[in-house]
Amino acid sequence: MINNLLLDISAGTIDWSRAQFALTAIYHWLFVPLTLGLAVVMGIVETCYYRTKKPFWKDAARFWQKLFGINFAMGVATGIILEFEFGTNWSNYSWFVGDIFGAPLAIEGIIAFFMESTFVAVMFFGWKKVSSGFHLASTWLTGLGATISAWWILVANAWMQYPVGCVFNPDTMRNEMVSFFDVALSPFAIDKFFHTVTSSWIIGAAFTVGVSAWYLLKKREQKLAVESIKIGSIVGLIASVLAAITGDNSAYMVAKVQPMKLAAMEALYNGGTDQGLTTVAWVDLFKQPDYAKEKEPASRIAIPNALSILATHDSHGYVPGVNDILNGYTKADGTKELSLQEKIERGKKAISAMKTYRSGDKSAAVRKTIQDNMPYFGYGYVKSADQIVPYIPLTFWSFRIMVGLGIVFILFFIVALFFVYKKDIAKQRWLLVSAIVLVPLAYIASELGWVVAELGRQPWTIQDILPTWAAVSDLQPGSVILTFFIFLVLFTAMLGIEINILCKQIKKGPEHTDIEQIVNN
Repeated sequence: MINNLLLDISAGTIDWSRAQFALTAIYHWLFVPLTLGLAVVMGIVETCYYRTKKPFWKDAARFWQKLFGINFAMGVATGIILEFEFGTNWSNYSWFVGDIFGAPLAIEGIIAFFMESTFVAVMFFGWKKVSSGFHLASTWLTGLGATISAWWILVANAWMQYPVGCVFNPDTMRNEMVSFFDVALSPFAIDKFFHTVTSSWIIGAAFTVGVSAWYLLKKREQKLAVESIKIGSIVGLIASVLAAITGDNSAYMVAKVQPMKLAAMEALYNGGTDQGLTTVAWVDLFKQPDYAKEKEPASRIAIPNALSILATHDSHGYVPGVNDILNGYTKADGTKELSLQEKIERGKKAISAMKTYRSGDKSAAVRKTIQDNMPYFGYGYVKSADQIVPYIPLTFWSFRIMVGLGIVFILFFIVALFFVYKKDIAKQRWLLVSAIVLVPLAYIASELGWVVAELGRQPWTIQDILPTWAAVSDLQPGSVILTFFIFLVLFTAMLGIEINILCKQIKKGPEHTDIEQIVNN
């Protein structure tokens, strides 16, 4: 039971377990978005082959599918390790909510993973064994399987940030699912899915344009490069606009259910109505600000009323800051949000009542105390305000760099489309070099999005229900440190191997199945 184990778990175990999970998640996310993004590109390219029957499009489809396959294999390996860590490093979490959290992960493994595994085999080995229509369907279904896989994983993550569809059962001392549809179709999960997937399409598009730009710089595979830039830029522009729209919806949901995260994203210490959206401000990256004393970050430049619009869809809407959340405030609907100290007291009541219930007193009064105070259960383990305020500088700058790069990608894809359709893009060396540079920047933007999402909700593994120090396994710090560095070496080697194989395949280029027919076309 969590209460029994908590006192025996060292700070080193908690910190290194968090670091290990962050390491695995960061490396895993280097592979996943390219899988989701390239799935769209290769599907469009093969659709062009299906409609035209030109060998050029078949060769192009097989080329992008090879790069997809290399990346797909690496993503599977890191994903499996990530899921195992819930049982090894976060067993208290898994025990406490495993009935809920395990459901979407089980569905992902049974349906989505097997779906994409089946059709990826047809896609790679079925060119001469199945009809062109069935092969095209297999290619799209491979991408769909990967996207469905992402859906269930993001459902699980969204539930951690917005726990719905569950109740606490004092007889089992576990949270149990009461509505699968509330979990699977929560508004938080829907927004997170669409924002994450569209941002992954940006990476696939940027990768496609970057590889094609390299060919043009080397004066190789020019037809492949130009046609791929057209497809990649269209996908990238659409995805960039959709990511901005879904990002706005995500921010609105964060404001509703994770106000502390929004306050950290904005370095908003004291909130109010008519809040402006900070564009730039001086927030020291290496020092947590003294939010209790500072009114706002130094040198702040903001867009008037924009944060109120983003958070409440009302230009005069009230947005709480860090201090408002700690001290308590009144919401727009007139209800009062409890102060941190009040939440701590309610959390302690829940914990005390649970102990009483376990000792044998299962009266209606004890049950009611548990039920009334369970929404604040996690606060019973909190001792000070510093524990529930995320590290503001990293959250603040991660959000701004992510948004800034998103704007850059919208502009880049517009410019790329102009030159590829209206000018000779092969002569625009500055644009081709920019395309290559933007490939790693797309990854940085995507990773920073996850930094905002995960670091911004600290210290909660489950929002308001379970802090990290109550969710971790009772392990010796030394064993976690050892596996951390093992994984660091392993994942770095895997990443290096993938980059090496990808570069070799790109240098090799597509295999031409019918040179004469390609020339004629």
